Amino acid sequence: MPRADLIVNLVRAGTQGDQGLFRSTVEAIAAEERAKHHNLLANRLEENLRTANTRPKSAEVVRSFDGGHGGLLYEIEPRRTLDSVLLPDEVSQSIKELVEEQQRRDILRSYGLEPRHRLLLSGPPGNGKTTLAEAVAYELMAPLFVVRYEAVIGSFLGETSSRLKRLFDFVRTHQCVLFFDEFDTLGKERGDTHETGEIKRVVSSLLLQIDSLPSHVVVVTATNHAELLDRAVWRRFQLRLNMPTPTLEQKTKWFSRFEEQIGQRLGLTPKTLATRLKDANFSDLEEFCQDIHRRYVLAMPDGNLRAIINDRLAHWQNRVQPNA
Repeated sequence: MPRADLIVNLVRAGTQGDQGLFRSTVEAIAAEERAKHHNLLANRLEENLRTANTRPKSAEVVRSFDGGHGGLLYEIEPRRTLDSVLLPDEVSQSIKELVEEQQRRDILRSYGLEPRHRLLLSGPPGNGKTTLAEAVAYELMAPLFVVRYEAVIGSFLGETSSRLKRLFDFVRTHQCVLFFDEFDTLGKERGDTHETGEIKRVVSSLLLQIDSLPSHVVVVTATNHAELLDRAVWRRFQLRLNMPTPTLEQKTKWFSRFEEQIGQRLGLTPKTLATRLKDANFSDLEEFCQDIHRRYVLAMPDGNLRAIINDRLAHWQNRVQPNA
């Protein structure tokens, strides 16, 4: 039997969602069993750890989660690494620092310091805010909880604030990444004369709840309309980063990666493609490449990749634009 402290750690890791503690505990149990010459059990424990670490990262897994908060959150299993996200240098550096502080928080705490854990992302839609939240959760080996506004926002006085309290009571007991997309939905400017007193109370409640979160809960918020946020919201966040539209260099790198992924020359240089899709954001680029990949797979074995790309470019030029 494993030592009692290892069993306690295993239960704690499960209830708190602490992936680091879970992994180290299972490794310790496997080592003990191997020392007792229980090699078959040790091998199975280690094999399960390796399998969990090398699961295919192809599709995003999203499931509704009602583990104590009444369905106020979605849980997304993170599958994107930080290296897979193309970021401006200053954003990349800031995110790596946040991840390092979280991973080495015990050292910081020994000096009376806490890691940063509140991040505000702003910028036009389609430029990787949600993807970055997922990548942060992946690097921290933590679940990603996404707030369901349709479940949080109630029609009766006080209902939204009470649901927010329930949500925050749940997440503070987990090591996780809590993601608010379109944060301006909740964090509106309280001085807006068009908003009701209820909305102002919700904003006040939200800010107090964010302030009270422990540092093992990483809060990531995203907004396409930073100008709508309450001024008090801004100072709650230790990192405030802008996610701009991709540069020509980033788009060129995107198509270079796509060329490596598909294992074929595209027929047009990555820079040529980047230039021709001059108004594309990262979401557009991903959809464009997936469209090419689908048509190429269905045309195999005789598919002409360059012809497919030229056809998709023609479709791109004729697509319906917002507000057209």
